[in-house]
Amino acid sequence: MANAKNSPIAPASTSASNRPSGRGYNGRFSRFRGRKMVSDSIHSALACDDILTEILLRLPEKHVFKFILVSKKWLYLICDLPFRRCYEMQWGTHSRLFGFFVCNLLYIDRPQGGLRRPRYEPALPLLSTCKEGDDLMSSGFLRKLGYFIDYSDGLVLCGRHPKNYYVWNSVTKYRCLLPQPRKHYKCLCIAFITENHREADRDMVYRIIRASCECKVDVINTISIETFSSLTWTWKQSTLVCSSDFSLSPWTVGTVIDRVIYWFGTYRSLAIYDPGFGERSINSIKLPVGQLTYDYEDSILGESSDGLLQYGQSGKMGLEIWILLMEQAMVTDRYEYRWTLRHRLSSKEMSKQNPNSGIRTKEPQVLSFIYRNSESVFIRLGSNIYLCNIRSKTLAVIPYHCDGVSIPWDSCKVVPYFQKIWPYSPFPDPSNTLNN
Repeated sequence: MANAKNSPIAPASTSASNRPSGRGYNGRFSRFRGRKMVSDSIHSALACDDILTEILLRLPEKHVFKFILVSKKWLYLICDLPFRRCYEMQWGTHSRLFGFFVCNLLYIDRPQGGLRRPRYEPALPLLSTCKEGDDLMSSGFLRKLGYFIDYSDGLVLCGRHPKNYYVWNSVTKYRCLLPQPRKHYKCLCIAFITENHREADRDMVYRIIRASCECKVDVINTISIETFSSLTWTWKQSTLVCSSDFSLSPWTVGTVIDRVIYWFGTYRSLAIYDPGFGERSINSIKLPVGQLTYDYEDSILGESSDGLLQYGQSGKMGLEIWILLMEQAMVTDRYEYRWTLRHRLSSKEMSKQNPNSGIRTKEPQVLSFIYRNSESVFIRLGSNIYLCNIRSKTLAVIPYHCDGVSIPWDSCKVVPYFQKIWPYSPFPDPSNTLNN
């Protein structure tokens, strides 16, 4: 008879010390119990929002977006604004080109007897570059928004000067009518700011600043502004003291970098206003004068890849891009501004690198920078829009659909709109007792 110790199936009376490891009923139970303990620990870990958040923050975007199908709780956590902002700080902002909004400046604040927009021409044309843009154009919703003004963090500011303004979210399709401003400015410029707020981190907090533009710059050393806050839902009027006599350029939009506003001024000047600095003052500096664009016709502002203000100007000879540096003076302990040239690209160089673009017969017009991008810029040649890579000097045409609308390019502001790629939850915040 074989020894029970060497039997492939040990009898129940065999001592625990003589049982083969991982075999028999008790061995299977031990493995089951181990799996159950691991499963319970995993479940308890995933039930903790802090642990789950740390796990999701380490996953690439394509995997995170799939997990919104797990449960309503996971959907809400991933779509929550604080999680999205933490994810973007770690992985960067993910967006796609939705299209180009077009605003005809001839119709803004039209005076009595002035040029009237024909009925067949939409107030807010969209040069769509994706299917969602095509669907938006065919829906007719754009007719309710008025004219395009600006956008920030995916939110679009639109309306009709000087009283009716909307803030529109293209993802949620929610349109919000703002209260009418208290002050009437015959000519004005605007800045649109979105920001975080610890008491309202589940909603987008934004401010809108309207600034009066005067023509008699020789006697102007103050600027009247009116600020709207989504937290107080009111407009507040104040006066800024200018560092010198100058005026803001009317019907322009400010570029916001780290809550500091940069506006174009008249006579090749740039206005700098920091609403959070405390002092009600606004500074003015001169714009740079380039070699290729001394006779410049178009100019733009934007944020560079290193978080600085970049200024672009184009003319018949080509385009130039400058960076604004801020340095602290040794004696006065005040900050001084200095322009430095970052890129210079002549029309001849672009024509040589892109022989089929038609740039020899058409003057390039710089349209817009891309957010936090110092190597690419949108330009226009005729009715074509190109993405210009400044380092490689190459042009890539951007196909768009405009629904047969004729665009008067010389009198229009054309702005690319990047829609943030992030899922949206239609459900309210689930409670801790929600059965998922």
